Amino acid sequence: MRMYDIIVKKRDGGELTKEEIEFFVDGYTKGDIPDYQASALTMAIYFQGMTPEETATLTQAMVDSGETIDLSAIHGKKVDKHSTGGVGDKVTFIVGPLVASVGVPVAKMSGRGLGHTGGTLDKLESIKGLEIEMTKEKFIENVNTHKLAVAGQTGNLAPADKKLYALRDVTGTVDSLPLIAGSIMSKKLASGADSIVLDVKTGSGAFMKTLEDSENLAREMVNIGNNLGRNTVAVISDMNQPLGYEVGNANEIREAAEILQGKNVEDLRKLSLEIASHMAVLAEVFSSYEEAYSALEANIENGKAFQSLRTLIEAQGGDVSMIDDLDKLPQAKYDIEVKADKDGFVSEIDAESIGIAAMYLGAGRATKEDQINHGVGITLNKKIGDEVKAGEALVILHSDEEAAQASVDKVMEAYTISGERVEKPTLIHNIIK
Repeated sequence: MRMYDIIVKKRDGGELTKEEIEFFVDGYTKGDIPDYQASALTMAIYFQGMTPEETATLTQAMVDSGETIDLSAIHGKKVDKHSTGGVGDKVTFIVGPLVASVGVPVAKMSGRGLGHTGGTLDKLESIKGLEIEMTKEKFIENVNTHKLAVAGQTGNLAPADKKLYALRDVTGTVDSLPLIAGSIMSKKLASGADSIVLDVKTGSGAFMKTLEDSENLAREMVNIGNNLGRNTVAVISDMNQPLGYEVGNANEIREAAEILQGKNVEDLRKLSLEIASHMAVLAEVFSSYEEAYSALEANIENGKAFQSLRTLIEAQGGDVSMIDDLDKLPQAKYDIEVKADKDGFVSEIDAESIGIAAMYLGAGRATKEDQINHGVGITLNKKIGDEVKAGEALVILHSDEEAAQASVDKVMEAYTISGERVEKPTLIHNIIK
């Protein structure tokens, strides 16, 4: 078998066999196939696409290129949740405790943030003492005992994906649906879950800006999961404005805790319950979505879900008093109001610009080496559809700098105020199974 023939076959629109895809992934991972040939194949895939069978085979080959995490020692059906990334997306901190509170084991492996999207682990580290690195044995023990653990990814998961992504990043082939879907799903499948719920964002603050692109990506990933024996559901959710009212690290933990204590931040609560309900059904704890939704809502009201959050923090060495008294969470030195310059209604908020403004404050990373400041962030006072008067605060910047002019300018750039009231955006656009 020659790599040259595989490239030409795909260039001309042919369907690659299982053996050809495995030959490529194995050879490229080992260094036997050079970057220039891998680049040629990814460009051919970019233009010609892949069938669902090819994409599933590519994903499985990437899974098989490294370690896989065996979670069979965890009792019950393990359901993972993955978000394609957004601004103010603290859903994991709500969904994890919620589904754990009804007996679903949640073995969550998460990453750090880069750019305008925040990282789950960075946010968790707002809580003093909380450990996100643990042995596999401890991780499994925590899930079996408490039904919930959140940790950094360990082991050499899908090394083929890491090599391919770095290559795609510099060859103009990142925006290929089969390659994006395979990249995301290879890491999820290697992480050992039985079923997966995907939160695919769409809009200005998302990787996929249009609903059509987001739905296409969701279908690709659901097809991969189902083809490879994992029940997979995708929720298409809106990211045309930040989710909830808080963007940052400690302030997002605060808002998540408040939701679990019964506060009704409408979009954040609704999306969290939506995702949690699908997870509970896939775990076979409930037979219907409606039954799951009702039970999960009840566990917010009766305090069981909040208790699950406390248990998670305590089990991982965190200072649980910071959740019992949210004022103990890290806080910035200054609160800076960014005020509207005219009367009207908020018609647009560019979520990505809000994320960048938070990054400028130190809540995110421009490079992998940057340090996170857990106390800084942004509180939105006004969202799409809200009326605003000139001089009213659109947002409050929580900053360790007195001026933070770059963030102020970015927020003003993010907000559009018009004379006519607009409808609030649809939160959940579609469910794909």
